[in-house]
Parts: sequence; structure tokens; C-alpha cells
Amino acid sequence: MPAPAIAAIIIVLYLLLCIRVLREYERGVIFRFGRALQHAKGPGIIFLFRPMDNIVKVSLQEETYEVPSQDIITRDNVTLKVNAVIILKVVDPLRAIIIPRNYQYQTMLFAQTTLRSVLGEVDFDELLAHRDKINLRLQEILDQHTDPWGVKVKSVEVRQLDLPEEMLRAMAKQGEAEREKRAKIIHAEGEFSAAQRLTEAAALLATQPTSIQLRYLQTLTEIGVEKNTTIVFPVPVDILSGLQKLFNSEAERSGK
Repeated sequence: MPAPAIAAIIIVLYLLLCIRVLREYERGVIFRFGRALQHAKGPGIIFLFRPMDNIVKVSLQEETYEVPSQDIITRDNVTLKVNAVIILKVVDPLRAIIIPRNYQYQTMLFAQTTLRSVLGEVDFDELLAHRDKINLRLQEILDQHTDPWGVKVKSVEVRQLDLPEEMLRAMAKQGEAEREKRAKIIHAEGEFSAAQRLTEAAALLATQPTSIQLRYLQTLTEIGVEKNTTIVFPVPVDILSGLQKLFNSEAERSGK
């Protein structure tokens, strides 16, 4: 085989080895003689001139990381374990490769320290009631740290709170006391409404004395439907007081 043909084959093989294909979500940071090119390459077909060029692939997909459980002491001295989830995305591949040594690892370390410092400044009740605001504050602080790296923190979510057994029992007692309080208030309001209605009914019956007799008869009718052998007939208190006065007067006369 002649030398020109051999040289052509070598050149073709070299060019084939220089071809790289990057996916839609990938970018390539190329270092030529150790110096990074100004712009990342991709997606699609790119050429690397070996051995002068080296490539570092960077994914532009959103990445999710779980922050390990951290021991937190809140402002009101409640001890608990908290973990979180971080969603981040590379927006500038060149800075993400050149500035930090490992942007994923450094972001995780910042997330751990930020989680401890932010949650240590809030009360336990505030952590339970206003978790959205705390998540937003964590996201803003982390985004300020990672912005110079070309990394965007999309979201931070406090996922799980592990409380000691003593705190769980105290919260259960608090919830039980709160429900008992509501039950007593509702019962008292019902008694108050019933007393109001009874007062209005008594005032209405007082205007028409015969209506009381009609109520007596209606009560007897309702009792008779049940086929009871004993009938309790209500007697007005005024009649009893009148009879007592009559007996007292008769006793005084007999005594004389």
C-alpha cells in the first residue's frame, strides 16, 4: 500500500476520533493547551483536536440532592433533626467548571450550614406554620452563594422533622387540650342559645295563660301514645304555694 494511502487512512481515523456528539442537555467545556475556550460547545457534533484539546461535559438538567439530617436547636430550645431537598441547575457551564472544584459537593456543604443557621433563628411553632417562608429564605441564601459559579438553586424544601418522644407527647397533649377547649366552648354556646330560646318561650306563654293548659294537654297526648301506666302531670308552682298558704291559715285558726 502506498504511503499517501496510509497517510489518508490515518488522517481519516484521526478525524473520526476527533468527533464528539453531545446531547441536547449537555454542554462541553473545552480546554486547549490547558486554556478554556470562551464558550461551551454543544449540543450536536463538535470536533476535538487531540491531544491539544480536552473536554469536560456538563449537564444542564435539573439535579436533585438530599441534604443529610442535621441536628437543629431552634430559638425556643427545641432539639430536632431536619433534612431537606435541593433542586439546582447549571446555567453557565464555563463558570461551573472553572470556579468551583466540585459545585455539587460545595453546594451541599453550604446547604447544611445554611439549614442549621436559618432554622436556629426561628421558633418551633414558626417552623411548623410558616415552612414556605423558611424554604424561600433558604433558597435565596443558597442562590447568592452559587450564583458566581453559574449555578441556579431552583428550590429548597424542608422535607422531614424528626422530633424526640417527649416533644411528640407534649404536642399530643396540647392538641387534646385544644380540642377539649373547643368542645366546651361549643357546648356553652349551645346552652346559651337554648337559654335564650327558653326565655323567649316563657315570655310568650306568659302573655296567654291558656296556652300553658294546651301544652299540658299536648304532653298528656304524647305520653298516652307510649302506653305508659304512669302519667306524670305537671302542676304549676303557683297552685302549690296557694295550697300551702291555705293550710297555714287553717293551722293558725285551729291553734286559736
